[in-house]
Amino acid sequence: MSKIIPLGAETRERAGKGTARQTRRDGRIPAVIYGGKQAPVTISLEKFEFTRVLHQPGFFTHLFEVTVDGAAHRVLPRDVQFHPVTDVPLHVDFLRVSTDTRISVQVPVEFVDQDKSAGLKRGGVLNIVRHELELSCPADSIPERITISCEGFDVGDSIHISAVKLPEGVTSTITDRDFTIATIVAPSGLKSEEAAAS
Repeated sequence: MSKIIPLGAETRERAGKGTARQTRRDGRIPAVIYGGKQAPVTISLEKFEFTRVLHQPGFFTHLFEVTVDGAAHRVLPRDVQFHPVTDVPLHVDFLRVSTDTRISVQVPVEFVDQDKSAGLKRGGVLNIVRHELELSCPADSIPERITISCEGFDVGDSIHISAVKLPEGVTSTITDRDFTIATIVAPSGLKSEEAAAS
């Protein structure tokens, strides 16, 4: 389960481009909290505090507790707009979530047990097709990463989603096929040896 990161915010009285520009001039980033069958809340975030958490791994899979005027909102970042030249964050959208909210998120994959793969021990190469999986999960239990074991896979084998044990309550959003996450391919030296032997 991902940890909940506290984030302070201030209310923005008005929405609109002029107000957003003034907010940025004041060293803050305009943002909005929406969803959860409640009215949207326009807020601003302290620029340096937000930039620090933005650049941490897994930003879009972490829950945040944004406190505005003493009220805490549990949210998930859904979009960050950046300046096209400076790459400075210009605006942030947060989705309000509750314990029964299910969301789709991109979760990074991590491969382990390479030393237990016959194919990799023989010099095969792990060719990662998907570095992230799009998963449907409860908002309060988003996995930090999905760990996939390479144990038992040989050269020419593919690791499909059906071979991956997902956490309880978590499912793949792609349900119509058993898609490939990675393959173990022969290195060029092994391929030429095999070709010479045949």
